[in-house]
Amino acid sequence: MRPKFMFLSVVIPGSSSPGRNIDVCLRPLIDELMQLWSSGALTYDILRKQNFVIRAALMWTINDFPAYGMVSGWSTHGKLVCPYCMENNKAFTLTNGGKASFFYCHRCFLPHNHRYRKNRKDFFVGRVENNVAPPRLSGEELFDVVSEYGEIVFGLQSGKQKFPGFGLTHNWVKRSMFWELPYWKTNLLHHNLDVMHIEKNVFENIFNTVMDVKGKTKDNIKARLDVTLFCNRKNIELVCDGSRVTKPRASFVLEKNAQLLVYK
Repeated sequence: MRPKFMFLSVVIPGSSSPGRNIDVCLRPLIDELMQLWSSGALTYDILRKQNFVIRAALMWTINDFPAYGMVSGWSTHGKLVCPYCMENNKAFTLTNGGKASFFYCHRCFLPHNHRYRKNRKDFFVGRVENNVAPPRLSGEELFDVVSEYGEIVFGLQSGKQKFPGFGLTHNWVKRSMFWELPYWKTNLLHHNLDVMHIEKNVFENIFNTVMDVKGKTKDNIKARLDVTLFCNRKNIELVCDGSRVTKPRASFVLEKNAQLLVYK
């Protein structure tokens, strides 16, 4: 990690997210990866005191979820956010919260005879799950899909270019440059999620909700209204007493004395 062995491989100009334009900055990297795969690069072996041709291949990328959308070409926003379930998920928009919810997407992954599939009370109220898990496309199948989409022009107007059906039948915003690598479609895994960012975001949301932090908890009035519509949780539904509306304390929210112990 000494300075003389460190180098800056990619420069992202500006303070805002590059979005799909990140491919402009990735072009030198892709060109070098192509060279390292096909012809290699002359390298000196300090142990044997001789030159040799080194070759290299990119195994996967490691990034947080927003960057996942930039490098993969599949937008990680909206109801089609999942890059594996794609258009086969059952996400819906919360009536009061206004955000995409995946509350009804997990039971299809259970064994077909699992008792939770027939449970009409403890999950999405009144619904059973008879569908199987969505198919997971292989690299070759994904390559066939992205090959159908044309090129986009990067620059100031790139964000306004959309493929037909975007947000309805697919979430593709571009054909990622990584598909130019001849071996990319044979990789079993293309993009990894950065554990650090996921742990931080999940922890903060859970902690703020358990500690009932005002303005940051996910257990807000809109969430309670949506609970009334989609869940069977009578004990946490809003209580209306004339013009006054109260929010009963949920079992997952700590009492004040317990919160003080956590802070200590």
